[in-house]
Amino acid sequence: MKLSKSFTKTFKEVSKDETALNAQLLIKAGYINKEMAGVYDFLPLGVRVLENIKNVVREELNAIGCEEMQLTALQNPESWEKTGRWNSEKMDIWFKTELSAGGLLGLAPTHEEPLTNLMTRYISSYKDLPAYIYQFQTKFRNELRAKSGILRTREFLMKDLYSFSLNEEEHNKFYHEVEQAYARIYDRLGLGDCTYECFASGGAFSKYSHEYQTITPVGEDTVYHNKDYSVVLNEEVFNDEVLADLGVTREEMEPTRAAEVGNIFTLRYKFSEPMGLEYNDDKGDKQTVFMGSYGIGISRVMGVIVEKYADEKGIVWPENIAPYKYYVIGIGEKGEKEAEKLYEKLGADNCILDDRDARPGQKFADAELMGIPYRVVISDKTLENEGAEITTRATGDVKNVSLSDIIE
Repeated sequence: MKLSKSFTKTFKEVSKDETALNAQLLIKAGYINKEMAGVYDFLPLGVRVLENIKNVVREELNAIGCEEMQLTALQNPESWEKTGRWNSEKMDIWFKTELSAGGLLGLAPTHEEPLTNLMTRYISSYKDLPAYIYQFQTKFRNELRAKSGILRTREFLMKDLYSFSLNEEEHNKFYHEVEQAYARIYDRLGLGDCTYECFASGGAFSKYSHEYQTITPVGEDTVYHNKDYSVVLNEEVFNDEVLADLGVTREEMEPTRAAEVGNIFTLRYKFSEPMGLEYNDDKGDKQTVFMGSYGIGISRVMGVIVEKYADEKGIVWPENIAPYKYYVIGIGEKGEKEAEKLYEKLGADNCILDDRDARPGQKFADAELMGIPYRVVISDKTLENEGAEITTRATGDVKNVSLSDIIE
């Protein structure tokens, strides 16, 4: 990426109504653009970060036998009417649109109904199970109050996974595999040291569901935890019965703010029964498919990572999430020529070359604001030793490295 050839720009100021740090920095650094309240465009840098997050999630889910597909955002009311969730009084976050030929369609807030309906065509025998299907899909939710930048929006990118099992025993085995996969995902995203599996209400489906909560002052949820965070509860289930069930006392639990970055639910037969999703067992008898769902807010995770790692200079991306690894700057005629050569050798997919007609100080500031892991400066001075000066964004450490070593 050559900045002189890109429309990517940085900004010194953002709108005063944008109060969330994550959105302020992402707008200033050229990752997103605010279209309206609760709705953001993801620009080239932002798309690369989203893709890196998706790839981490994809790798871990594929490793436990999940398959990726893509469902439609436009929704037929018929499947939702079978579960009663087309009714806006029961599900008040719908965006609905009228067809010019008459009739309504919805913009999907989630996908249990359409996927369960689809699976009635593919599951008929015990030999067809289990099945684990996921997607990365834009969701639409008519939130009364969108807030916290990209942490709570009306249009957002989500990974939703659904499991279809023979019975509860088979479901529980996979549920545990997802728990382990989620732990690996958050570790790889740089959130493992502050993200905890949290007990939450299971609603009508089960006694508990589990949320994944990242401890952060900007979080919208209140969670309670014991000293070593081995037990974490959402405020909604913080009562004496649950505390006794989990073997902790009210006195040892402390409240803190957190942002939900994922959840997993046991759905049982909530959607398979009304949809008629059944299979013939090995004796030829009809059985209802046992289901679960598992979500991760991809764009929300991006905002939480910004909130966690940002400093007074801007964003600080973990290396495997950053849109590019290197930010290359040439100073002086010789430095600019060598910077161009290094850029070609490292590859356009690996680094940004700041070849703009701008002062070095502005280039340094933009590299820090964007949060690129390594800033590489080549100048007449560094070329005296046939090298470059590399600054690590996360630590501020500076070292001189030969150009050949950088390429290696």
